[in-house]
Amino acid sequence: MNPKAFISYSWSSEGHQKWVLRLATELRESGVDVTLDIWDLKEGHDAHAFMEQMVTDPTVEKVIMVCDKIYMDKANARSGGVGTEAQIITPELYGKQQQDKLVAIIAERDREGNAYLPAFFKSRIYIDLSDDAVYSEGFEKLLRWAFDKPQNVKPMLGAVPGFLTTETVQPVLPTAAKFRRAIAMLRGGQAHAGAAASEYFSTLVGSLEAIRIKGADFTVHTFDDAVVKNIEEFLPYRNECATLFDVLAKYGRGEENIDILQIFFEGILSYTTNPEDVTSYQEWDYDNFRFIVHELFLIAVATLMKQGKFSDLARFLESQYYVRAGVRKGQVKGYGVFAPQTMRSLQHRNQRLDLHRISVHADLLKERCKGLPVEFDDLMQADFVMFLRARLTGEQWWPVTTVFMGFMGGAFEVFARSKSRRYFDRIAPMLGVVGVERFQSEVRKLAADGRSLPQWDYHPLPVLEATGIDQIGTIT
Repeated sequence: MNPKAFISYSWSSEGHQKWVLRLATELRESGVDVTLDIWDLKEGHDAHAFMEQMVTDPTVEKVIMVCDKIYMDKANARSGGVGTEAQIITPELYGKQQQDKLVAIIAERDREGNAYLPAFFKSRIYIDLSDDAVYSEGFEKLLRWAFDKPQNVKPMLGAVPGFLTTETVQPVLPTAAKFRRAIAMLRGGQAHAGAAASEYFSTLVGSLEAIRIKGADFTVHTFDDAVVKNIEEFLPYRNECATLFDVLAKYGRGEENIDILQIFFEGILSYTTNPEDVTSYQEWDYDNFRFIVHELFLIAVATLMKQGKFSDLARFLESQYYVRAGVRKGQVKGYGVFAPQTMRSLQHRNQRLDLHRISVHADLLKERCKGLPVEFDDLMQADFVMFLRARLTGEQWWPVTTVFMGFMGGAFEVFARSKSRRYFDRIAPMLGVVGVERFQSEVRKLAADGRSLPQWDYHPLPVLEATGIDQIGTIT
């Protein structure tokens, strides 16, 4: 059963309010039914009665006091709303034999490192969330306290414990707590860090139905607006994924990392086509998911490459993905299944707004390349490498971002470094080819057959320049 908790805190500052809101949100995502004035105290309500429900409402099993300096001062002086809540809390604290209903959360310490605690709570054990270094461990303690499970694995409430804020219809996906936990465990080298990363990805995949574009979100003429708005609203979760990709590459175990990524991408792949129970649909209905999935795959490849995890990347690109939906259901496909598909909504946008762009898809990828552990040049490099590997191994990949290669000049970093034959031998597995001479021969054949290359403004993809083909392997 979901415990119900009341949060008592001071409106100390805008930053502190946001901190409390984030804490309350993460608790709700983890199954704690939080009562918070921002959500539950409306115009016309009795503020005193709202505070009294801490002790009068039998369904409120837990009370969380978020303590900072202002909260401590007001509670001790019995001033303001905090003072009123302190008067309500104190009899409850001393008048009950059971002492597991109230807990103090430390959000701030003084210069000497002492916790800001009201006088009536000085002798009691508190939970420390005052620093990012202890937040993950403290949050787990808070959850175990809320569920009365101090010795057991923290109980989970199901695949999608989601909720909507009272101020917007934009879905809020329940990933924040799991993301923070996975990052902390990976950086700390904990034994089950991979499982925590898998739990985050599983939660994200299970929650994506909430961002499916519904008919009420658009008109046929402006469907492209709905697609662009949708992928913009997904940015916080895209950034979470990108950060986790990066931390996995740095701290995770290579073989386990690739298994985790394969399962994740296999899971989100099903959103790029119609669900089994949908028989009538338009081709562009799933363009938001197609963009999101392609972008995430590109970021994952670019991250592994930037971190020099070439063997892991080779295994990742060799992975096979089971297709669970759509016309290809039941088949196993290579990484080409994540290649950018034609997105009619973005083509329509190009025409409707008279943009005269070669690729709106590429424009969006470039514009969105902010707040990532990789840069746009890294995405282009990953895109180009997957295109080359596809041509060398019989896979299919269209390098949409390379429309901007004309502004780059010279070879991509991995090929510039491949002037060293030893370095080329490191990257060769990700290219799907063995030996410098074989690679040079295949690239020159590809360049000579211009018809098989992408054409941007009638200029073929400059594969010879981008690989620096004549310089590869010239240093032993």
